Amino acid sequence: MNAVAPRLAILAPLLAGLAAIGPFTIDTYLPAFPDMMRDLGASQLDIQHSLTAFLLPFALMALWHGAISDALGRRPVVIFSLVIFCLAALGAACATRIEHLWAARAVQGLCAGAGMVVSRAVVRDILEGPAAHRVMAQGAMMFALAPAVAPITGGWLLAAFGWRAIFVFLAGYGLLLILVILRWLPETLPADRRQSLHPVRLARSYAEVFTNPAFLGRSGALAANFLGFFLYVLSAPVFLLEHLGVSSQGFAWLFVPTVSGMMLGSWWSSRLAGQRSPADCLAISYRLMLAAAAANVALNLAVTPQLPWAVLPVMLYSFGMAVGTPALQLLIIDLYPKKRGLVASCQSFMQSSANTVGAAFLAPLLWASTLGLAAGMAALVVAGLLMFRFGQRHAPPPHP
Repeated sequence: MNAVAPRLAILAPLLAGLAAIGPFTIDTYLPAFPDMMRDLGASQLDIQHSLTAFLLPFALMALWHGAISDALGRRPVVIFSLVIFCLAALGAACATRIEHLWAARAVQGLCAGAGMVVSRAVVRDILEGPAAHRVMAQGAMMFALAPAVAPITGGWLLAAFGWRAIFVFLAGYGLLLILVILRWLPETLPADRRQSLHPVRLARSYAEVFTNPAFLGRSGALAANFLGFFLYVLSAPVFLLEHLGVSSQGFAWLFVPTVSGMMLGSWWSSRLAGQRSPADCLAISYRLMLAAAAANVALNLAVTPQLPWAVLPVMLYSFGMAVGTPALQLLIIDLYPKKRGLVASCQSFMQSSANTVGAAFLAPLLWASTLGLAAGMAALVVAGLLMFRFGQRHAPPPHP
């Protein structure tokens, strides 16, 4: 532990705030899709592509945030990215054509991942073992509020001020994070631990990580687990408005239960830290997710989807996912103790790439029926379990 130790009280909330940029940028404007379609003269698929326009650059740039922070330090990378994020949010608020919105969302995607990637490296810069697991889980518990708060906040802003106010809100959120970092977060990576940005050395590092079976298995598992839940976020306008018949202010029907599940799962994960091994936490996690996915398919086969039961299996799934996520993230980062930023970037790239595929292809393919979404969740959690087992078979002995 280094000199940042006295500031640990703000570490978990700040970790959550930085990681929540992604969910806020994705979820806050979901209730506004119909209004944006009318205002910008766009189709539902055009507006859906604004998610892809955000997620693809998010995935590509996530590959670099950590490596740049390994070389230049954690603090300047996050602050610079947040400044550009705020400007892009204001640009989205001023969009008059769908193409303008796509461009602004793409710039947001380039910047939004910095906080999520670098915050994980910050935790491992200053904490180890159960303490790191506990802070990651506490941060995840607070972060879990974002998917519930975001669409509800978006619905309120939409009703009161129109959809453009949602992007002004995102700019204000980014500005608040900048002020908090400037005031309370010092640099956590000493100069003598920084890595070179030499292109040949970087290329070798990326090649080493992306050819490591343990990394590929663990990161693939994390991406598949999350996408099993994220399918419902990406499909929320269709799932809620069309299949379940709720209003634009009724997104809480999906997001409050699932977020409650994530918060409870993260809380339990923090309690398990130091008592159970990461592998044990993940065994519990997969049992819960598999049970939830099986129940979801069975219910959709048996009865017509309606509230509240239609969202209860998703809540159980999010609970199980949250139990295992902090342990899996640490298992990934600890594969390369001297390159934590870079490996966090590579993991985020894989997860963001999966999310991009989900937004562009998988969600539109499955959202025609609630059974399709349930089957997609089930297939993804099975894929995640198989990839996790593959990664564990090829994992090296723990670093001392």
